[in-house]
Amino acid sequence: MSKNNKKLRLAFMGTPEFSVPTLQSLLSFGHDIRAVYTQPPRPAGRGKKDKISPVHCLAELNGLTVKTPHSLKNDGEQLYFEALRLDAAIVIAYGLILPKAFLQAPRLGCINIHASILPRWRGAAPIQRAIMAGDSKTGITIMQMDEQLDTGPMFTRSEVEITDQTTGETLHQLLSNLGADIINTTLNGIDNGALEAVKQPLSGASYASKLSRDDGHIDWNKSALEIEKLVRALYPWPGAWTEINGSRVKIFETQVTPASKQISPPGETVDDNLTISCGQGCLRLLRLQKEGKKVMSATEYLNGSPISKGTKLS
Repeated sequence: MSKNNKKLRLAFMGTPEFSVPTLQSLLSFGHDIRAVYTQPPRPAGRGKKDKISPVHCLAELNGLTVKTPHSLKNDGEQLYFEALRLDAAIVIAYGLILPKAFLQAPRLGCINIHASILPRWRGAAPIQRAIMAGDSKTGITIMQMDEQLDTGPMFTRSEVEITDQTTGETLHQLLSNLGADIINTTLNGIDNGALEAVKQPLSGASYASKLSRDDGHIDWNKSALEIEKLVRALYPWPGAWTEINGSRVKIFETQVTPASKQISPPGETVDDNLTISCGQGCLRLLRLQKEGKKVMSATEYLNGSPISKGTKLS
């Protein structure tokens, strides 16, 4: 077997759809996946029946051993992991903190794929926070895990552009695929010594806190540009929202209009076409969704629920 195509003995640790392309990439390369760790089944849907994670689904389809512990801190879990005699563990959006015993067990340690250019946007929601902040670029960082959150030394970083059309959904898919594209080359470089981990820069660190539905509540005192970025960042989840005539309405697409049109207090419609005055500039709502209804264009919305000039939003 060529050294350049060495197959490694791995554990994979991931949970959501974001992690799936990387597991598929490792399988396609031919690595020996000894165990897949993922979050336990959770109640989902109207019936609140337990549903396995996307990673769990792919692992079962490929006949892999699946582990769904609620915690990794007990001795039994640690002994099991050590007995796998791994070359490395690949971790991407897993959802549990790895104890020191896990970090030290594999020959090459635990390798994390993170969706930002570290040290910017450590934490749970780097994709959305980068768009909300108006960053012009982000990317994937593959790093050696340590006991802190996203602070380990880095093996490689790969950048992508954030444009004025980028949404949380499109950037999620782009970075998910990028991590899958570069993991095998990176692993090979780590294994043969061609890649050495370098410390993260001391400056430029920021934290991407976990998102909640409240993050999507639009503050019309902010500028139209800030709100437009919020809408794109939080599409499709948790979604930006406001209240119109007492009902919560999700906003999926907007357009910034010239500041010269701002003639009303923030949060008030300036015409009959769902153009809203903001702290700076105005924002036209293009796609909306009432609670329990389908997503519709502004024209469709207004046909059913006319909104006259001077209406105050929450």
